[in-house]
Amino acid sequence: MSATAQPTSPHVMNTYGRLPIALSHGQGCRVWDTAGKAYLDGLGGIAVNTLGHNHPELVPALQDQISKLIHSSNYYHVPGQEQLAAKLTELSGLTNAFFCCTGLEANEAALKLARKFGHDKGIERPEIVVYEAAFHGRSIATLSATGNPKVQAGFGPLVEGFIRVPLNDIEALKKATEGNPNVVAVFFETIQGEGGINPMRWEYLKQVRALCDQRDWLMMIDEVQCGMGRTGKWFAHQWAGIKPDVMPLAKGLGSGVPIGAVVAGPRAANIFGPGNHGTTFGGNPLAMRAGIETIRIMEEHKLLENAAAVGEHLKAALEREIGGLAGVKEIRGQGLMLGIELDRPCGVILNRACDAGLLLSVTADKVIRLVPPLILSIAEADEIVAILAPIVKTFLSEPAAQ
Repeated sequence: MSATAQPTSPHVMNTYGRLPIALSHGQGCRVWDTAGKAYLDGLGGIAVNTLGHNHPELVPALQDQISKLIHSSNYYHVPGQEQLAAKLTELSGLTNAFFCCTGLEANEAALKLARKFGHDKGIERPEIVVYEAAFHGRSIATLSATGNPKVQAGFGPLVEGFIRVPLNDIEALKKATEGNPNVVAVFFETIQGEGGINPMRWEYLKQVRALCDQRDWLMMIDEVQCGMGRTGKWFAHQWAGIKPDVMPLAKGLGSGVPIGAVVAGPRAANIFGPGNHGTTFGGNPLAMRAGIETIRIMEEHKLLENAAAVGEHLKAALEREIGGLAGVKEIRGQGLMLGIELDRPCGVILNRACDAGLLLSVTADKVIRLVPPLILSIAEADEIVAILAPIVKTFLSEPAAQ
């Protein structure tokens, strides 16, 4: 795209470092910009477009729903809420669900659940354990739970009541909470997304579950990015054979339609009562239909199995092509949630990949993140590697920026 034709947004707040393109339409795992250039979508709207673009079963279902009812409000029963909640509890083994619009809202609701859980037990100033490098959102409360000083800068004072610990260190967790009667919950992502695709070890998850049971804490697992089949199971924590008490969801749940949910187990299912929490847009009929149809299509097309198989193939191909390069520290993740950590900041790769027709992101400064639609094929995974590997090789051959 020529410099004179680059899209601009002068009336939109300058909150994003945007690439100089605007997308027009998509089909499957490909999108086109307004100048007609095609891209392979390795980002999936940041793990949102589960079914890719213009899915032949999702689109007619949404069109049907739009012709009937988009929004009604939560003054009334919304049949789709019960249908989707029943499905999510079936898939998770939990009890009930609250619906909102975003992952931030789902995480905010989880924090409120934890605080009320504490207050109901007579704890005046409840505290929640959170993790280094975590990302839970950009509201004041979720920002306070986040472990990234860069995104917190300029927004103090942050909310109190959080205890921060390192990943995968059960002794550090025990030490940080020893003798503290105010702790009410442990809150974490099974695989940190914005933090750099950092997985919690399965054994550690089991240890945290046991500690929460022992100390009567809520185990709250943020599956906003790593959930909804992305790792090859419905929810990433299921690889460890555990169940949380509270599980925020969003992103891939509606395959592009804004939807968030908090799914709760028996210990948290009845903490909220009428008036304790609410939403205007959350749980609207359109969003519920999107969630119901997304899950149906995922099941019928065996997209969990596809995510596991294609993700394994993609990871192996990346290891083969660039894993041994000096400067590639680690290729990690599971299913179609992969990160390539380099030994230096690599934000320029975002632009170079875009120029080469591949959409991805760079997170935590040094980690190339791939979270494509779960419909990605083996051939498309090979195409990702064919585009990305030369870019990484060229980048690592250049003198590191001082």
